Amino acid sequence: MTVRASMYRDGCISCAACWILCPEFFEQDPEDKKSRVVEAYRIQGEAGEGEVPGEMDCCIREAACCCTVQVITLIE
Repeated sequence: MTVRASMYRDGCISCAACWILCPEFFEQDPEDKKSRVVEAYRIQGEAGEGEVPGEMDCCIREAACCCTVQVITLIE
C-alpha cells in the first residue's frame, strides 16, 4: 500500500521537528525557511506533497505525530 504525506506549508512554523526526525524525506526550504518534501519524493513537483517509500514509513509517522502545529497528514 502506498502512503502519501501531505503538508499544509502555510501553517508550518519551521520548528524543525520533521526534518530532524526524517531528514531523508523532509528538508528546510532555504527561501521561506518552512519545511518541504525532498524533491525526489514530491508528487507532481509539489513541495508539500510526497509519496512515502516503505522504508521511511516509521520516521514519517513519527514526524507527523511530533509536528508542533500538526500540518502533516498521512493518506493511506
